[in-house]
Amino acid sequence: MSQVVNAGFPLLTVTAAVPAVGAILTAAVPAARRTAAKWLALLVSLGTLVLAALVAIRFEPDGDRYQLAESHAWIKDFGVRYELGVDGIGVALIALTALLIPFIILAGWHDADPLETKSKRWRPTQGFFALILMVEAMVILSFEATDVFLFYILFEAMLIPMYFLIGGFGDRAHAGTDDNAAAQRSYAAVKFLLYNLVGGLIMLAAVIGLYVVAGNFSLTEIAQARANGSFEMATNTERLLFLGFFFAFAVKAPLWPLHTWLPNAMGEATAPVAVLITAVVDKVGTFAMLRFCLQLFPEASKWATPAIIVLALISIVYGALLAVGQRDIKRLVAYASISHFGFIIMGIFAMTSQGQSGATLYMVNHGISTAALMLVAGFLISRRGSRLIADYGGVQKVAPVLAGTFLVGGLATLSLPGLAPFVSEFLVLVGTFARYPVAGIIATFGIVLAALYTLVLYQRTMTGPVKEEVRAMPDLKARELVVVAPLIALLLFLGVYPKPVTEIVDPAVRHTMSDVQQKDPKPEVEAAK
Repeated sequence: MSQVVNAGFPLLTVTAAVPAVGAILTAAVPAARRTAAKWLALLVSLGTLVLAALVAIRFEPDGDRYQLAESHAWIKDFGVRYELGVDGIGVALIALTALLIPFIILAGWHDADPLETKSKRWRPTQGFFALILMVEAMVILSFEATDVFLFYILFEAMLIPMYFLIGGFGDRAHAGTDDNAAAQRSYAAVKFLLYNLVGGLIMLAAVIGLYVVAGNFSLTEIAQARANGSFEMATNTERLLFLGFFFAFAVKAPLWPLHTWLPNAMGEATAPVAVLITAVVDKVGTFAMLRFCLQLFPEASKWATPAIIVLALISIVYGALLAVGQRDIKRLVAYASISHFGFIIMGIFAMTSQGQSGATLYMVNHGISTAALMLVAGFLISRRGSRLIADYGGVQKVAPVLAGTFLVGGLATLSLPGLAPFVSEFLVLVGTFARYPVAGIIATFGIVLAALYTLVLYQRTMTGPVKEEVRAMPDLKARELVVVAPLIALLLFLGVYPKPVTEIVDPAVRHTMSDVQQKDPKPEVEAAK
Protein backbone atom coordinates (compact mmCIF):
# COMPACT_ATOMS: atom_id res chain seq x y z
CA MET A 1 0.00 0.00 0.00
CA SER A 2 1.27 3.46 -0.88
CA GLN A 3 1.02 5.45 2.30
CA VAL A 4 1.87 9.14 2.60
CA VAL A 5 2.99 10.84 5.80
CA ASN A 6 2.10 14.51 6.07
CA ALA A 7 5.06 16.77 6.74
CA GLY A 8 5.12 19.90 8.87
CA PHE A 9 7.83 22.18 7.51
CA PRO A 10 7.75 22.03 3.67
CA LEU A 11 11.32 20.82 3.37
CA LEU A 12 10.86 19.33 -0.10
CA THR A 13 9.44 22.55 -1.50
CA VAL A 14 12.19 24.61 0.07
CA THR A 15 14.88 22.27 -1.30
CA ALA A 16 13.62 22.88 -4.84
CA ALA A 17 12.73 26.54 -4.29
CA VAL A 18 16.20 27.63 -3.16
CA PRO A 19 17.92 26.95 -6.52
CA ALA A 20 14.88 28.36 -8.39
CA VAL A 21 15.03 31.64 -6.46
CA GLY A 22 18.81 31.57 -6.73
CA ALA A 23 18.50 31.31 -10.51
CA ILE A 24 16.36 34.44 -10.61
CA LEU A 25 18.73 36.36 -8.34
CA THR A 26 21.77 35.23 -10.33
CA ALA A 27 20.19 36.33 -13.60
CA ALA A 28 19.41 39.72 -12.05
CA VAL A 29 23.03 40.47 -11.09
CA PRO A 30 24.31 43.45 -13.15
CA ALA A 31 26.36 42.53 -16.21
CA ALA A 32 29.47 44.16 -14.78
CA ARG A 33 29.34 41.92 -11.70
CA ARG A 34 30.02 38.59 -13.36
CA THR A 35 32.20 37.27 -10.55
CA ALA A 36 29.49 38.11 -8.00
CA ALA A 37 27.01 36.10 -10.08
CA LYS A 38 29.33 33.11 -10.06
CA TRP A 39 29.79 33.22 -6.29
CA LEU A 40 26.06 33.68 -5.74
CA ALA A 41 25.30 30.63 -7.87
CA LEU A 42 27.91 28.58 -6.02
CA LEU A 43 26.58 29.61 -2.59
CA VAL A 44 23.02 28.80 -3.64
CA SER A 45 24.10 25.35 -4.85
CA LEU A 46 25.89 24.71 -1.55
CA GLY A 47 22.78 25.80 0.35
CA THR A 48 20.74 23.35 -1.73
CA LEU A 49 23.23 20.62 -0.86
CA VAL A 50 22.69 21.31 2.85
CA LEU A 51 18.92 21.06 2.37
CA ALA A 52 19.30 17.80 0.43
CA ALA A 53 21.39 16.46 3.31
CA LEU A 54 18.55 17.40 5.70
CA VAL A 55 16.10 15.49 3.50
CA ALA A 56 18.35 12.42 3.69
CA ILE A 57 18.76 12.79 7.47
CA ARG A 58 15.02 13.15 8.10
CA PHE A 59 14.14 10.26 5.81
CA GLU A 60 13.55 6.97 7.65
CA PRO A 61 14.40 4.02 5.36
CA ASP A 62 12.15 1.61 7.24
CA GLY A 63 9.33 4.12 7.62
CA ASP A 64 6.43 4.85 5.31
CA ARG A 65 7.00 4.65 1.58
CA TYR A 66 6.58 8.36 0.80
CA GLN A 67 7.78 10.72 3.49
CA LEU A 68 8.05 14.49 4.06
CA ALA A 69 4.86 14.68 2.01
CA GLU A 70 3.12 17.87 0.93
CA SER A 71 -0.26 18.11 -0.77
CA HIS A 72 -2.10 21.26 -1.82
CA ALA A 73 -4.90 21.95 -4.28
CA TRP A 74 -3.63 23.36 -7.57
CA ILE A 75 -6.08 23.01 -10.49
CA LYS A 76 -9.23 21.81 -8.71
CA ASP A 77 -11.40 21.41 -11.82
CA PHE A 78 -9.01 18.76 -13.18
CA GLY A 79 -7.97 17.15 -9.92
CA VAL A 80 -4.39 18.38 -10.22
CA ARG A 81 -2.57 18.80 -6.93
CA TYR A 82 0.81 20.10 -5.87
CA GLU A 83 1.75 16.80 -4.26
CA LEU A 84 5.25 15.87 -3.16
CA GLY A 85 6.83 12.95 -1.35
CA VAL A 86 10.10 11.04 -1.43
CA ASP A 87 11.00 7.40 -1.20
CA GLY A 88 14.54 6.07 -0.82
CA ILE A 89 15.23 6.19 -4.56
CA GLY A 90 14.16 9.83 -4.75
CA VAL A 91 16.29 10.73 -1.72
CA ALA A 92 19.40 9.15 -3.29
CA LEU A 93 18.92 11.00 -6.58
CA ILE A 94 18.14 14.33 -4.92
CA ALA A 95 21.40 13.95 -2.98
CA LEU A 96 23.27 13.11 -6.21
CA THR A 97 21.85 16.18 -7.98
CA ALA A 98 22.59 18.55 -5.12
CA LEU A 99 26.10 17.09 -4.78
CA LEU A 100 27.07 17.46 -8.44
CA ILE A 101 25.77 20.99 -9.11
CA PRO A 102 28.46 22.82 -7.04
CA PHE A 103 31.16 20.87 -8.92
CA ILE A 104 29.49 21.67 -12.25
CA ILE A 105 29.45 25.36 -11.37
CA LEU A 106 33.09 25.35 -10.25
CA ALA A 107 34.19 23.42 -13.33
CA GLY A 108 32.36 25.88 -15.58
CA TRP A 109 33.69 28.94 -13.74
CA HIS A 110 35.12 30.48 -16.93
CA ASP A 111 32.96 28.72 -19.54
CA ALA A 112 30.60 31.67 -19.89
CA ASP A 113 33.04 34.56 -19.62
CA PRO A 114 32.33 37.19 -22.30
CA LEU A 115 33.51 36.08 -25.70
CA GLU A 116 32.87 38.17 -28.80
CA THR A 117 32.06 36.33 -32.01
CA LYS A 118 31.92 37.36 -35.65
CA SER A 119 28.26 38.26 -35.16
CA LYS A 120 29.20 40.49 -32.20
CA ARG A 121 27.30 38.31 -29.76
CA TRP A 122 28.31 37.98 -26.11
CA ARG A 123 27.81 34.94 -23.93
CA PRO A 124 25.91 36.03 -20.78
CA THR A 125 27.76 34.78 -17.71
CA GLN A 126 24.82 35.34 -15.37
CA GLY A 127 22.49 33.47 -17.69
CA PHE A 128 24.74 30.42 -17.82
CA PHE A 129 24.77 29.90 -14.07
CA ALA A 130 21.12 30.88 -13.67
CA LEU A 131 20.11 28.21 -16.18
CA ILE A 132 22.13 25.56 -14.32
CA LEU A 133 20.36 26.43 -11.06
CA MET A 134 16.96 26.37 -12.79
CA VAL A 135 17.66 22.89 -14.14
CA GLU A 136 18.66 21.79 -10.64
CA ALA A 137 15.37 23.09 -9.20
CA MET A 138 13.27 21.28 -11.81
CA VAL A 139 15.17 18.01 -11.51
CA ILE A 140 14.91 17.96 -7.72
CA LEU A 141 11.19 18.74 -7.88
CA SER A 142 10.68 15.97 -10.44
CA PHE A 143 12.24 13.48 -8.00
CA GLU A 144 9.76 14.70 -5.37
CA ALA A 145 6.54 14.92 -7.41
CA THR A 146 3.86 12.30 -6.69
CA ASP A 147 1.23 14.00 -8.84
CA VAL A 148 1.59 12.68 -12.38
CA PHE A 149 0.55 15.94 -14.04
CA LEU A 150 2.98 17.96 -11.92
CA PHE A 151 5.74 15.54 -12.87
CA TYR A 152 4.87 15.91 -16.54
CA ILE A 153 5.10 19.72 -16.34
CA LEU A 154 8.55 19.47 -14.78
CA PHE A 155 9.62 16.72 -17.19
CA GLU A 156 8.94 19.04 -20.11
CA ALA A 157 9.89 22.38 -18.55
CA MET A 158 13.48 21.34 -17.86
CA LEU A 159 14.02 21.06 -21.62
CA ILE A 160 13.91 24.85 -22.00
CA PRO A 161 16.96 25.78 -19.89
CA MET A 162 18.82 22.74 -21.23
CA TYR A 163 18.15 23.87 -24.81
CA PHE A 164 19.80 27.23 -24.13
CA LEU A 165 22.70 25.67 -22.24
CA ILE A 166 23.47 23.37 -25.18
CA GLY A 167 22.87 25.82 -27.99
CA GLY A 168 24.13 29.01 -26.40
CA PHE A 169 27.35 27.86 -24.75
CA GLY A 170 29.96 25.70 -26.44
CA ASP A 171 33.52 24.53 -25.91
CA ARG A 172 36.29 27.07 -25.90
CA ALA A 173 37.95 24.57 -28.20
CA HIS A 174 35.81 25.80 -31.08
CA ALA A 175 33.93 28.83 -29.77
CA GLY A 176 34.28 32.35 -31.03
CA THR A 177 35.09 32.68 -34.72
CA ASP A 178 33.96 29.25 -35.98
CA ASP A 179 30.49 29.75 -37.46
CA ASN A 180 30.30 26.06 -38.34
CA ALA A 181 30.73 25.18 -34.66
CA ALA A 182 27.85 27.51 -33.78
CA ALA A 183 25.70 25.75 -36.37
CA GLN A 184 26.62 22.37 -34.90
CA ARG A 185 25.65 23.55 -31.42
CA SER A 186 22.32 24.81 -32.73
CA TYR A 187 21.71 21.49 -34.47
CA ALA A 188 22.52 19.55 -31.30
CA ALA A 189 20.23 21.76 -29.19
CA VAL A 190 17.32 21.49 -31.63
CA LYS A 191 17.75 17.71 -31.93
CA PHE A 192 17.78 17.40 -28.14
CA LEU A 193 14.62 19.50 -27.90
CA LEU A 194 12.71 17.75 -30.70
CA TYR A 195 13.44 14.22 -29.50
CA ASN A 196 12.39 15.02 -25.95
CA LEU A 197 9.36 17.05 -27.00
CA VAL A 198 8.06 14.18 -29.13
CA GLY A 199 8.50 11.84 -26.19
CA GLY A 200 6.79 14.35 -23.92
CA LEU A 201 3.81 14.78 -26.25
CA ILE A 202 3.25 11.02 -26.36
CA MET A 203 3.49 10.97 -22.59
CA LEU A 204 0.92 13.79 -22.38
CA ALA A 205 -1.58 11.65 -24.27
CA ALA A 206 -0.91 8.83 -21.79
CA VAL A 207 -1.27 11.21 -18.82
CA ILE A 208 -4.67 12.31 -20.12
CA GLY A 209 -5.64 8.68 -20.66
CA LEU A 210 -4.61 7.86 -17.10
CA TYR A 211 -6.85 10.63 -15.79
CA VAL A 212 -9.78 9.35 -17.86
CA VAL A 213 -9.55 5.84 -16.41
CA ALA A 214 -8.40 6.74 -12.87
CA GLY A 215 -10.19 10.02 -12.24
CA ASN A 216 -7.16 11.76 -10.71
CA PHE A 217 -3.43 12.28 -11.15
CA SER A 218 -2.26 11.24 -7.68
CA LEU A 219 0.31 8.45 -7.87
CA THR A 220 -0.28 7.46 -4.26
CA GLU A 221 -4.08 7.38 -4.56
CA ILE A 222 -4.05 5.36 -7.78
CA ALA A 223 -1.52 2.88 -6.41
CA GLN A 224 -3.46 2.53 -3.16
CA ALA A 225 -6.72 1.97 -5.05
CA ARG A 226 -5.08 -0.73 -7.13
CA ALA A 227 -3.60 -2.36 -4.05
CA ASN A 228 -6.95 -2.64 -2.22
CA GLY A 229 -8.79 -3.79 -5.35
CA SER A 230 -11.07 -0.75 -5.74
CA PHE A 231 -9.60 0.18 -9.12
CA GLU A 232 -8.46 -1.90 -12.07
CA MET A 233 -7.45 -1.08 -15.65
CA ALA A 234 -8.37 -3.10 -18.70
CA THR A 235 -5.32 -5.00 -19.92
CA ASN A 236 -5.08 -3.29 -23.31
CA THR A 237 -5.63 0.14 -21.77
CA GLU A 238 -2.89 -0.42 -19.23
CA ARG A 239 -0.46 -1.56 -21.90
CA LEU A 240 -1.14 1.44 -24.13
CA LEU A 241 -0.70 3.86 -21.23
CA PHE A 242 2.50 2.10 -20.19
CA LEU A 243 3.93 2.47 -23.70
CA GLY A 244 3.12 6.18 -23.69
CA PHE A 245 4.96 6.75 -20.43
CA PHE A 246 7.84 4.40 -21.21
CA PHE A 247 8.52 5.95 -24.63
CA ALA A 248 9.09 9.38 -23.08
CA PHE A 249 11.31 7.94 -20.36
CA ALA A 250 13.29 5.88 -22.88
CA VAL A 251 14.04 9.03 -24.88
CA LYS A 252 15.23 10.83 -21.77
CA ALA A 253 17.23 7.84 -20.47
CA PRO A 254 18.34 7.40 -23.42
CA LEU A 255 17.62 3.86 -24.69
CA TRP A 256 18.47 2.51 -28.13
CA PRO A 257 17.14 3.40 -30.74
CA LEU A 258 16.01 6.72 -29.18
CA HIS A 259 19.54 7.67 -28.12
CA THR A 260 20.96 9.59 -31.08
CA TRP A 261 20.44 13.05 -29.58
CA LEU A 262 22.84 12.37 -26.68
CA PRO A 263 26.22 12.20 -28.53
CA ASN A 264 25.40 15.45 -30.36
CA ALA A 265 24.28 17.22 -27.20
CA MET A 266 27.23 16.10 -25.07
CA GLY A 267 29.71 16.69 -27.87
CA GLU A 268 28.67 20.28 -28.51
CA ALA A 269 27.95 21.35 -24.92
CA THR A 270 30.62 22.47 -22.49
CA ALA A 271 31.97 19.66 -20.29
CA PRO A 272 30.00 20.84 -17.19
CA VAL A 273 26.78 21.01 -19.21
CA ALA A 274 27.53 17.56 -20.64
CA VAL A 275 27.75 16.30 -17.05
CA LEU A 276 24.47 18.06 -16.27
CA ILE A 277 22.84 16.20 -19.16
CA THR A 278 23.98 12.65 -18.54
CA ALA A 279 24.66 12.61 -14.79
CA VAL A 280 21.61 14.62 -13.68
CA VAL A 281 18.87 15.22 -16.26
CA ASP A 282 18.93 11.78 -17.89
CA LYS A 283 18.44 10.16 -14.48
CA VAL A 284 14.90 11.52 -14.48
CA GLY A 285 14.07 9.00 -17.21
CA THR A 286 15.33 5.91 -15.39
CA PHE A 287 13.91 7.15 -12.08
CA ALA A 288 10.49 7.58 -13.69
CA MET A 289 10.57 4.00 -14.98
CA LEU A 290 10.79 2.82 -11.39
CA ARG A 291 8.36 5.29 -9.88
CA PHE A 292 5.66 5.53 -12.55
CA CYS A 293 5.90 2.64 -15.03
CA LEU A 294 6.25 -0.15 -12.48
CA GLN A 295 3.95 1.33 -9.87
CA LEU A 296 1.11 2.51 -12.13
CA PHE A 297 1.26 -0.27 -14.73
CA PRO A 298 2.57 -3.46 -13.06
CA GLU A 299 0.97 -5.94 -15.46
CA ALA A 300 2.06 -3.99 -18.54
CA SER A 301 5.58 -3.68 -17.13
CA LYS A 302 5.87 -7.45 -16.88
CA TRP A 303 4.33 -7.84 -20.35
CA ALA A 304 6.90 -5.47 -21.90
CA THR A 305 9.91 -6.77 -19.95
CA PRO A 306 11.30 -9.21 -22.58
CA ALA A 307 11.35 -6.52 -25.28
CA ILE A 308 12.87 -3.94 -22.94
CA ILE A 309 15.59 -6.37 -21.85
CA VAL A 310 16.50 -6.87 -25.53
CA LEU A 311 16.63 -3.09 -26.13
CA ALA A 312 18.78 -2.66 -23.01
CA LEU A 313 21.20 -5.33 -24.25
CA ILE A 314 21.45 -3.61 -27.62
CA SER A 315 22.19 -0.32 -25.82
CA ILE A 316 24.92 -1.97 -23.75
CA VAL A 317 26.75 -3.57 -26.65
CA TYR A 318 26.00 -0.97 -29.33
CA GLY A 319 27.01 1.97 -27.12
CA ALA A 320 30.24 0.25 -26.11
CA LEU A 321 31.13 -0.70 -29.71
CA LEU A 322 30.63 2.87 -30.92
CA ALA A 323 32.66 4.18 -27.99
CA VAL A 324 35.56 1.98 -29.11
CA GLY A 325 35.57 3.60 -32.54
CA GLN A 326 35.28 7.23 -31.47
CA ARG A 327 37.91 9.85 -32.30
CA ASP A 328 36.24 12.55 -30.18
CA ILE A 329 36.80 12.35 -26.41
CA LYS A 330 33.40 13.74 -25.42
CA ARG A 331 31.45 11.62 -27.88
CA LEU A 332 33.28 8.57 -26.55
CA VAL A 333 32.03 9.36 -23.04
CA ALA A 334 28.53 9.92 -24.47
CA TYR A 335 28.41 6.49 -26.11
CA ALA A 336 29.83 4.93 -22.96
CA SER A 337 26.93 6.51 -21.05
CA ILE A 338 24.44 4.96 -23.49
CA SER A 339 25.97 1.59 -22.65
CA HIS A 340 25.74 2.29 -18.93
CA PHE A 341 22.10 3.35 -19.17
CA GLY A 342 21.47 0.01 -20.82
CA PHE A 343 22.74 -1.67 -17.64
CA ILE A 344 20.49 0.55 -15.50
CA ILE A 345 17.37 -0.22 -17.53
CA MET A 346 18.20 -3.92 -17.65
CA GLY A 347 18.50 -3.93 -13.85
CA ILE A 348 15.15 -2.19 -13.45
CA PHE A 349 13.28 -4.64 -15.66
CA ALA A 350 15.06 -7.75 -14.48
CA MET A 351 12.34 -7.66 -11.80
CA THR A 352 14.66 -8.78 -9.01
CA SER A 353 15.58 -6.93 -5.84
CA GLN A 354 19.31 -7.21 -6.65
CA GLY A 355 18.75 -5.85 -10.14
CA GLN A 356 16.66 -2.88 -9.03
CA SER A 357 18.91 -2.05 -6.08
CA GLY A 358 21.88 -2.27 -8.41
CA ALA A 359 20.15 -0.08 -11.00
CA THR A 360 19.42 2.63 -8.43
CA LEU A 361 22.95 2.45 -7.05
CA TYR A 362 24.19 2.54 -10.67
CA MET A 363 22.33 5.83 -11.23
CA VAL A 364 24.22 7.37 -8.33
CA ASN A 365 27.60 5.84 -9.16
CA HIS A 366 27.32 6.58 -12.87
CA GLY A 367 26.61 10.20 -12.04
CA ILE A 368 29.76 10.48 -9.93
CA SER A 369 32.05 8.54 -12.27
CA THR A 370 30.85 10.31 -15.42
CA ALA A 371 31.24 13.67 -13.70
CA ALA A 372 34.81 12.81 -12.71
CA LEU A 373 35.80 11.60 -16.18
CA MET A 374 34.01 14.27 -18.22
CA LEU A 375 35.10 17.21 -16.08
CA VAL A 376 38.75 16.14 -16.22
CA ALA A 377 38.33 15.64 -19.97
CA GLY A 378 36.95 19.18 -20.12
CA PHE A 379 40.02 20.53 -18.32
CA LEU A 380 42.19 18.63 -20.79
CA ILE A 381 40.29 19.93 -23.83
CA SER A 382 40.38 23.53 -22.59
CA ARG A 383 44.19 23.35 -22.41
CA ARG A 384 44.78 21.88 -25.84
CA GLY A 385 41.82 23.40 -27.67
CA SER A 386 40.79 20.12 -29.30
CA ARG A 387 38.41 17.24 -28.59
CA LEU A 388 40.19 14.85 -30.96
CA ILE A 389 42.02 11.95 -29.33
CA ALA A 390 44.72 12.04 -32.02
CA ASP A 391 45.78 15.55 -30.95
CA TYR A 392 47.09 14.29 -27.62
CA GLY A 393 49.98 12.12 -26.47
CA GLY A 394 52.34 11.95 -23.50
CA VAL A 395 50.16 14.13 -21.26
CA GLN A 396 51.08 12.11 -18.16
CA LYS A 397 54.68 13.31 -18.45
CA VAL A 398 53.79 17.01 -18.40
CA ALA A 399 50.58 16.94 -16.29
CA PRO A 400 50.74 13.84 -14.05
CA VAL A 401 47.93 14.84 -11.69
CA LEU A 402 45.58 15.50 -14.59
CA ALA A 403 46.52 12.16 -16.13
CA GLY A 404 46.11 10.34 -12.81
CA THR A 405 42.63 11.68 -12.14
CA PHE A 406 41.68 10.96 -15.76
CA LEU A 407 42.81 7.36 -15.23
CA VAL A 408 40.77 6.93 -12.03
CA GLY A 409 37.70 8.35 -13.76
CA GLY A 410 38.24 5.98 -16.66
CA LEU A 411 38.77 2.97 -14.40
CA ALA A 412 35.53 3.83 -12.61
CA THR A 413 33.79 3.93 -15.99
CA LEU A 414 34.91 0.38 -16.75
CA SER A 415 33.72 -0.67 -13.26
CA LEU A 416 37.07 -1.67 -11.78
CA PRO A 417 36.65 -3.54 -8.45
CA GLY A 418 37.24 -1.15 -5.57
CA LEU A 419 35.55 1.76 -7.33
CA ALA A 420 31.87 2.61 -6.89
CA PRO A 421 30.38 1.50 -10.26
CA PHE A 422 31.67 -2.06 -9.77
CA VAL A 423 29.25 -2.76 -6.92
CA SER A 424 26.23 -1.52 -8.84
CA GLU A 425 27.16 -3.28 -12.07
CA PHE A 426 27.76 -6.51 -10.15
CA LEU A 427 24.31 -6.28 -8.52
CA VAL A 428 22.65 -5.61 -11.87
CA LEU A 429 24.33 -8.64 -13.42
CA VAL A 430 23.52 -10.89 -10.46
CA GLY A 431 19.90 -9.77 -10.53
CA THR A 432 19.69 -10.30 -14.29
CA PHE A 433 21.36 -13.72 -14.20
CA ALA A 434 18.81 -14.87 -11.62
CA ARG A 435 15.90 -14.40 -14.03
CA TYR A 436 17.43 -13.98 -17.51
CA PRO A 437 20.76 -15.85 -17.59
CA VAL A 438 21.27 -15.44 -21.35
CA ALA A 439 20.80 -11.68 -21.07
CA GLY A 440 23.29 -11.59 -18.21
CA ILE A 441 25.87 -13.43 -20.29
CA ILE A 442 25.45 -11.07 -23.26
CA ALA A 443 25.66 -8.02 -20.98
CA THR A 444 29.08 -9.07 -19.69
CA PHE A 445 30.40 -8.48 -23.20
CA GLY A 446 29.78 -4.79 -22.58
CA ILE A 447 32.20 -4.93 -19.64
CA VAL A 448 34.96 -6.24 -21.91
CA LEU A 449 34.31 -3.47 -24.43
CA ALA A 450 34.32 -0.88 -21.62
CA ALA A 451 37.84 -1.96 -20.66
CA LEU A 452 38.86 -1.66 -24.30
CA TYR A 453 37.59 1.86 -25.01
CA THR A 454 38.72 3.23 -21.65
CA LEU A 455 42.26 1.88 -21.73
CA VAL A 456 42.77 2.72 -25.41
CA LEU A 457 41.60 6.27 -24.70
CA TYR A 458 44.10 6.60 -21.85
CA GLN A 459 46.91 5.07 -23.89
CA ARG A 460 46.40 7.38 -26.87
CA THR A 461 46.04 10.58 -24.87
CA MET A 462 48.24 10.15 -21.82
CA THR A 463 51.09 7.80 -22.74
CA GLY A 464 53.70 7.67 -25.47
CA PRO A 465 55.91 10.46 -26.78
CA VAL A 466 55.01 14.00 -25.71
CA LYS A 467 53.45 15.86 -28.62
CA GLU A 468 54.78 19.33 -29.22
CA GLU A 469 51.32 20.91 -28.74
CA VAL A 470 50.98 19.52 -25.21
CA ARG A 471 54.56 20.06 -24.07
CA ALA A 472 53.68 23.27 -22.21
CA MET A 473 50.36 21.98 -20.86
CA PRO A 474 49.88 22.99 -17.19
CA ASP A 475 48.71 20.51 -14.57
CA LEU A 476 45.45 20.83 -12.66
CA LYS A 477 45.04 24.10 -10.78
CA ALA A 478 43.61 24.58 -7.29
CA ARG A 479 40.02 25.19 -8.45
CA GLU A 480 40.16 22.13 -10.69
CA LEU A 481 41.54 19.98 -7.88
CA VAL A 482 38.67 21.11 -5.65
CA VAL A 483 36.31 19.83 -8.34
CA VAL A 484 37.99 16.49 -9.00
CA ALA A 485 39.35 15.37 -5.62
CA PRO A 486 35.98 14.96 -3.82
CA LEU A 487 34.56 12.99 -6.75
CA ILE A 488 37.55 10.63 -6.72
CA ALA A 489 37.20 10.25 -2.96
CA LEU A 490 33.50 9.38 -3.35
CA LEU A 491 34.30 6.77 -6.00
CA LEU A 492 36.73 5.12 -3.60
CA PHE A 493 34.44 5.38 -0.56
CA LEU A 494 31.31 4.00 -2.24
CA GLY A 495 33.45 1.35 -3.91
CA VAL A 496 34.31 -0.23 -0.59
CA TYR A 497 31.30 0.90 1.49
CA PRO A 498 28.07 1.35 -0.53
CA LYS A 499 25.85 0.79 2.53
CA PRO A 500 24.90 4.51 3.00
CA VAL A 501 23.10 4.35 -0.35
CA THR A 502 21.84 0.76 -0.36
CA GLU A 503 20.22 0.99 3.07
CA ILE A 504 18.17 3.96 1.83
CA VAL A 505 17.10 2.49 -1.51
CA ASP A 506 16.51 -1.17 -0.55
CA PRO A 507 13.16 -0.58 1.23
CA ALA A 508 11.91 1.39 -1.78
CA VAL A 509 12.96 -1.47 -4.05
CA ARG A 510 10.96 -3.91 -1.89
CA HIS A 511 7.90 -1.71 -2.38
CA THR A 512 8.46 -1.68 -6.14
CA MET A 513 8.83 -5.46 -6.23
CA SER A 514 5.55 -5.70 -4.32
CA ASP A 515 3.88 -3.38 -6.86
CA VAL A 516 4.68 -5.75 -9.71
CA GLN A 517 3.98 -8.81 -7.52
CA GLN A 518 7.40 -10.30 -8.12
CA LYS A 519 9.67 -12.27 -5.84
CA ASP A 520 13.32 -13.09 -6.34
CA PRO A 521 13.86 -16.46 -8.04
CA LYS A 522 15.07 -19.15 -5.67
CA PRO A 523 18.56 -20.55 -6.35
CA GLU A 524 18.44 -23.79 -8.31
CA VAL A 525 20.37 -25.64 -5.61
CA GLU A 526 17.84 -24.65 -3.00
CA ALA A 527 14.98 -25.50 -5.34
CA ALA A 528 16.48 -28.96 -5.92
CA LYS A 529 16.44 -29.69 -2.21
